[in-house]
Amino acid sequence: MRITNVGFMPSHSLRMAGVSLRFVLDPDLTPELREQIVSLWVDVTNAGGAVGFVAPVTAAEVRPMAEAAFADIVDGPDRLLVGYEGDRPVGILIICDNRFHLKTHYRVLKRVMVHPDTQGRGYGAALMREAERLGSELGLAALHVTVRGGLGLEPFYDRLGYREVGRLPGALRLAPGDDRDEVFMWLDLDRPGA
Repeated sequence: MRITNVGFMPSHSLRMAGVSLRFVLDPDLTPELREQIVSLWVDVTNAGGAVGFVAPVTAAEVRPMAEAAFADIVDGPDRLLVGYEGDRPVGILIICDNRFHLKTHYRVLKRVMVHPDTQGRGYGAALMREAERLGSELGLAALHVTVRGGLGLEPFYDRLGYREVGRLPGALRLAPGDDRDEVFMWLDLDRPGA
């Protein structure tokens, strides 16, 4: 686990309205955890989740993208947030650095995913709230996430305080004749009451 000097605990538990998750920021990316994340990624994609692929996918297809993401986490500057139900990782997101000096005041959340068999338990909202908490503790002004259009995900992010700030029409080509908008969602962290 990477130790940081930003003043927060690397592990944090959240219990709210029946949600009981343990969050770990920057866990040790052991071979076992890497395989668990690849398996989660495959399960989420094959259940219709929009996390960089179109179903159906296999672990062999997901692994190269996952390994590239792991390298950016291990070597920096990206961060990995994992939500555990007991010892099982059931949700992840990557807090991505923008790699540009004029964009150091916010981060992009990528690969936001919660295991399909835990849907409806509030884990997705809990994962996003933990990212918001961490962003505030890091002194960030905002968080940004992109959403694949056509899946009805915008209301989920709306309820969490994100607002749509733009979209690229037809930017995501899932298959010939199936182009989807890429929707940009933004959460101000330095707003009053945040």
